[in-house]
Amino acid sequence: MKKKAVSMIVAAALLTTAVGCSGSGNAPAGGANTNASGGAAKPDAAAKNPTIGVAIYKFDDTFMTGVRNAISQAAEGKAKVDIVDSQNSQPAQNDKVDLFITKKVNALAINPVDRTAAGVIIDKAKNANIPVVFMNREPLADDMKKWDKVYYVGAKAEQSGTMEGQLIVDYFKSNPAADKNKDGVLQYVMLKGEPGHQDAELRTKFAIKAVEDAGIKVEKLAEDTAMWDRVKGQEKMAAFLASHGDKIEAVFANNDDMALGAIEALKAKGYFKDNKFIPVVGVDATAPALKALEEGTLLGTVLNDAKNQGKAAFSIANVLAQGQTPTKENTGYDITDGKYVWISYKKITKANMNDAK
Repeated sequence: MKKKAVSMIVAAALLTTAVGCSGSGNAPAGGANTNASGGAAKPDAAAKNPTIGVAIYKFDDTFMTGVRNAISQAAEGKAKVDIVDSQNSQPAQNDKVDLFITKKVNALAINPVDRTAAGVIIDKAKNANIPVVFMNREPLADDMKKWDKVYYVGAKAEQSGTMEGQLIVDYFKSNPAADKNKDGVLQYVMLKGEPGHQDAELRTKFAIKAVEDAGIKVEKLAEDTAMWDRVKGQEKMAAFLASHGDKIEAVFANNDDMALGAIEALKAKGYFKDNKFIPVVGVDATAPALKALEEGTLLGTVLNDAKNQGKAAFSIANVLAQGQTPTKENTGYDITDGKYVWISYKKITKANMNDAK
């Protein structure tokens, strides 16, 4: 009888515990839980020193290297950041996200390989109640609306395209000899990032629009995809030169790496010496691009502020990891429509390159 009584007491205790916990549901990542008696539990230790899972689309991208370095620096003494390389593979990135969720990180910061796949990541994060901040590659608007704990940090691509176009306009208006055949038309070539990427499409469109808006007629001699890559940029530019040679009057590139590749191809054809020059513009204001500005081979670039994009992404993720709602006061950044942090671009030439440094 004694054994039976003890068993009944244990069973009753277990039942009481189960009933006491069942009403709490999933507590916000990094937030406070409810204890069995219904009172507030002590704050989760992770909220004071949260862990943030960061997935970059690929580590060998020059600009994103600047972003992840900024995240690491911003996190010092505030949070643990686990930064992983998605190796330019969306399935690999999805696996990384699954691993972060298994580890119960307090927030996610994701630079998606494919922006159209962000919805899948949002669903995973929402099911685990782990807030997510996307960066540099903007998810579709409908995906951003899926959950109130989804944010985006980046820059408006159309602004960078407009500034690229303005750099070329300034050069052509101050250098009449740039119109080689004196036909009053700007003959140009375009090196694009990956197909379908909003930065590639908008930079391409708005760069040329800025030239046309300035009253300069344009003729596109060639356009091709170089996937943000320096080597591919060199290869594509070499092909452009083989087809069009000295007819080319300007080179637009959606980023600095491709612009620098184009410069290498141009050097091989004798440009940038003996007064043989062609204006090349890019976007990002990376360290190698600033060196090219100093050397006089790159006409101009547009500062895509990797440091502030990284700092803002961490700041938003860190606030979310602590169960708080991001605001200007607790992040230091303006938040548009309750979801977006926009970091402004800036035109950079040799004259003001210290601003980028």
